[in-house]
Amino acid sequence: MSPRTPWKRLLETYLDALAAERGLARNTVDAYRRDLSRMGEDLEKAGVSLPDAGAPDIQQHLRDLRRRGISARSVSRALAAIRGFYGFLTEERLREDNPAVHLVSPKTTKKLPKVLAETEVDALLSAPDPSTLPGLRDKAMLEILYATGLRVSELVGLDWRDVDIGNRVVRVLGKGSKERMVPFGRKAAAALREWLEEWDLERAKSVGRRGTDEKREPIFLNLHGQRLGDRSVRRILERYGQTAGLSQGVHPHMLRHSFATHLLEEGADLRAIQELLGHSSLSTTQRYTHVEIERLLKTYRESHPRARLEDGKPRG
Repeated sequence: MSPRTPWKRLLETYLDALAAERGLARNTVDAYRRDLSRMGEDLEKAGVSLPDAGAPDIQQHLRDLRRRGISARSVSRALAAIRGFYGFLTEERLREDNPAVHLVSPKTTKKLPKVLAETEVDALLSAPDPSTLPGLRDKAMLEILYATGLRVSELVGLDWRDVDIGNRVVRVLGKGSKERMVPFGRKAAAALREWLEEWDLERAKSVGRRGTDEKREPIFLNLHGQRLGDRSVRRILERYGQTAGLSQGVHPHMLRHSFATHLLEEGADLRAIQELLGHSSLSTTQRYTHVEIERLLKTYRESHPRARLEDGKPRG
């Protein structure tokens, strides 16, 4: 590898290939960019160019990340990005070996997804004020999130052409540009219809918006008529969680977890839940069975007389 080759240019070439060939989401590509840029800058301070690093250099970088307080999960993601980058260099014959191929990811403790109880979901969905334009939008947004289990990136990417309110189904473009159809219930449909009707009235007031293709317009807009962003949705959800009096911080993925867990509790097939969530692997979906098991064990320990005695607690 020539020392004259700028590593940042090589990095961008790799990231462009990731986005084009593997169809990775923008957020994933951005995370890889941050991980690899951080390593490149750290190596540069030590007099090593990113493309020329060896296994000891990478190991030292990973140890440094842990010393800085970076979580094991984030370090594992960084190693995946590093391994992929050097794999790309070997495929392009820019170096002979992949120094990261035999490195082991740090052990991570698997955290069970946090879920809301059905009563907490009801309180959250009742928090928006439907007498206001933002309240109508937020009501529809929260109903759809819980009714479909969409990722926040999938939610903000929806256009009106993706939704069939009459048949209560939404077309979703998920990770890896994979398309799936997800049904939703009457309450979500009613909230969407009310939001659409109100937004039609607002659109009609603006001469500048006439003549646009309504079907291609985003469903969820900010007050300036622009597509709502991920961060805005997170802030809105957190605010309504506080309004609803929920003690734990509420985020969009919590509604996704709640959607899956509540379906499982009602007897839904695990593979059907996998399809609804857009998981490529069933093992990803199976973590919701652990949530259900934990809930059942908690109920048993709190309710069964013998379990209470084993815990040293008196009966009833």
